[in-house]
Amino acid sequence: MLVFLGFGVLLGNVASSPVGGTLASARSPLKVVLPATNASAGPAPTAESGSEAAGSEAGGEGSTPAPEAEPAATPTPAAAPTKTSPAATPTAPPSANTGKGGSGKPAAGSPASKLPAIKHVFVIMLSDESYASVFGPGSSSPYLSQTLERQGQLMVRYDGVAHEELANEVALLSGQGPTVETAANCPNYSAITPTGTGADEQVLGAGCVYPASTQTLPGQLQAKQLSWRAYVQGIDEAGTPQGACAHPTLGQADPTATQSAGTGTYATFRNPFVYFDSIVGSPACAADDVGLEGLKADLADPARTPNFSYIVPDRCDDGNPTPCTAGAPAGLAPAGTLLAQVVPEILASKAYKQNGLLVITVDEAPSTGEFADSSSCCGEPLFPNDPLKSITGTPRGGGAVGALLLSPYVKGGTTSQEPFNHFSLLRTVEDLFGLKHLGYAGLAAVKSFEPSMFTARKR
Repeated sequence: MLVFLGFGVLLGNVASSPVGGTLASARSPLKVVLPATNASAGPAPTAESGSEAAGSEAGGEGSTPAPEAEPAATPTPAAAPTKTSPAATPTAPPSANTGKGGSGKPAAGSPASKLPAIKHVFVIMLSDESYASVFGPGSSSPYLSQTLERQGQLMVRYDGVAHEELANEVALLSGQGPTVETAANCPNYSAITPTGTGADEQVLGAGCVYPASTQTLPGQLQAKQLSWRAYVQGIDEAGTPQGACAHPTLGQADPTATQSAGTGTYATFRNPFVYFDSIVGSPACAADDVGLEGLKADLADPARTPNFSYIVPDRCDDGNPTPCTAGAPAGLAPAGTLLAQVVPEILASKAYKQNGLLVITVDEAPSTGEFADSSSCCGEPLFPNDPLKSITGTPRGGGAVGALLLSPYVKGGTTSQEPFNHFSLLRTVEDLFGLKHLGYAGLAAVKSFEPSMFTARKR
C-alpha cells in the first residue's frame, strides 16, 4: 500500500510540473513506466524504436515528442577521407508484395527495402528557429505543429550543420561546409578564390561565391535532364525592386545583409543559389531563380512542376523571430499563415499526388537566446574553411531544428528518432534521382532517409 501511495504522489508531481513550455526542448522524452501488478503480468512496456512505434506514442493533438539524447560525435578530421562510393544507384519503388493475393505493393506499414519512386521533391526552408519552438507544444504555428504534423512524419532528431542561415543553405545544395563569410551570411558578396581542394571535395578558401567548378545539386539535375526551380518570395514579383536571380555586384557590400526599412523583405543570404558561379553565370539562374508567385502555375501542370523545388519565404514570413520591419509580427505565426496558403497548393497538385515528397524544415537553430543550440549529429566533420568555430567547438553544428515529411508514401502521424541533418537531405535527394553524393553528403556517417520511413500504401 505504501508503494502505491508513493507512486501516486510521484504521478501527481509529474502532472503538476510546468513541462509544457520545455518538453520539446529537452534532448530526451519524458517516460513513465508502470510496474507490473503481479508476477504473471509480464515485463513493463518499454518505448519502441522506429517511426511507426514513435507515431503511436505521439498521442493526442499537439503532443509533440522531444528529441532523444545522442552521444557527442567525435569530429572527423578534415584531412581524413571518409567518403562512401561516389556513385548512387538509381532507386526504384518498394519491392513488390509477392504474397498470396498481393497487389504488387507492400502492405501499409510493412518494411520497405528501397526508397520509393519519388520524382518531385519540394523543400520549404524556414529560418532561425529551434525544434522546440517549431514543433513543441508552445509553437505559434498550430497549422505546422499540429495540422500538418498529423498528416506527415516528424523527424525529431534532424539538425542544422552550422551557423548562420546561409552556411546551412549552401550545405544543402552542394555538400560544402561553411567559410568564415558564409557563416556570417556574407555581408560582402565576394568571390572565393580557391587555394586548393580538401578532403570530401571541399573547396578551400575564403569568400562567399563558389567557383564555377564547384558541383551543385542543380547542376547534377540539369546534367541528367531533370529540372529545378527556386521560388523565392520577394524576388521578381510585382512591387519588388529585385529581379530574378537577384544578387549584389561581385565584390560589393550586400545591402540586404542587415535588415532595414529601405532593404525590403528579400535577403540575398536566404537565396543560396546565387552563391554559386555555375548558377549565376548560367541562363538557368534568371529562368529558375524566381518569385514565389510562379509556384501555383507550375503546380497546375505536372509537366511544368520541377523535379526539385526549393521554396523560400521572405523575411516577414520565414519564421525568423526578428521582425522584418519595425512593429511587424515575427516568428512562426506569419510563417504559419504563408504555409497555410502554399502547402495545400502543393498537396493538391498532380505532381505531389503521383510521386511527390514535401520536406518542411529550418536552416538553423538560434545561436543565442532561450532556444540557442549548436548541437550536431551524423559525424559532423571539422570544417577546414572555418577553423576557429570548428576547433573550439563553439558552435559545433546548427542545432536541432526538426523536419516534417509529407508524401503519399509517408504514413501520417508518425515520428522518426533517427539522426539526420541537411547533408542527409541532400544525400536523400541525390539517391532519389540517381545522382552521386556531393561533398559532405558522401560522409560514411551521413545516411539517406530510411526506406522504412516510406511505408504508406500510395493511393
